[in-house]
Amino acid sequence: MPGTAKTVEQQIRARFDTLTRSERQLASYITRHYPVAVLGSITALAKEAEVSTPTVVRLAQKLGYKGYPDFQTTVRAEVEERLISPIAKHDRWAVGVPDTHILNRFADAVVGNLQATLGQIDHDEFDAIAGLMADRNRSIYAMGGRITHAMADYFVTHMKVIRPNVTLISDMSNAWPPALIDMAPGDVLLAFDIRRYENNVLTLVEMAADQGAEVVLITDQWVSPAAERARYRLSAHIEAPSAWDSTVAIQVLVETLMAAIQSLTWDETQARMKRLEELYARARFFRRGK
Repeated sequence: MPGTAKTVEQQIRARFDTLTRSERQLASYITRHYPVAVLGSITALAKEAEVSTPTVVRLAQKLGYKGYPDFQTTVRAEVEERLISPIAKHDRWAVGVPDTHILNRFADAVVGNLQATLGQIDHDEFDAIAGLMADRNRSIYAMGGRITHAMADYFVTHMKVIRPNVTLISDMSNAWPPALIDMAPGDVLLAFDIRRYENNVLTLVEMAADQGAEVVLITDQWVSPAAERARYRLSAHIEAPSAWDSTVAIQVLVETLMAAIQSLTWDETQARMKRLEELYARARFFRRGK
């Protein structure tokens, strides 16, 4: 079985240019409907993708699998990883852990996550996201789930300094209609969703996409179902020796993205920063050194 450093979807994307026309058709179908497309029979997959069953077998083998059953087993294992509970995560990490200190184990996991995350980011796609968010003709909205809502809040707090028209959408569904009513075609929604994927994030992404918003999704290596409606997607590795997943790699993506947007809007951003500092000084917001 191929190494687990990359998900099956990532393996397909990495090999896409080497595939035949029918294999590309199948690969495109799988990535659009991942992972659900691969959970059924080989016959059902071939029919839905409008290819032959030998094409399915060939694609699996080109990815390094013995055949479709081996390919499907790996995908099912990924689905299990997506749905794993915090208690089960803790039990898995607690058995057979190294005798090194938790600080070292956690730091090793976080560094590995960061390396894996940065190693799979498409630079052109990242630059396109930054350019989209630097466009002052587009309003920006951000939201997340139970845990990742804090990441959306962090993003909005800084982005309000960088440029105008940035809004944090509450994770309470009764706050969505007032936000959506002002969301115009071409506006940008930044959504955060990591396992266990939340229905409210998926619902809001679908509603925003239906209104013509450009959806940017930051998710994990197993990929949120909301990815199907997103124009751009950034996947971060999040596993750590803890009952909770690590958001360090996500934080790096967010801060790097803000730095890229700031560099694209520096003239306007610099003027906003100066004005903000004047307001802070007038309000005596920060303590002054003696």
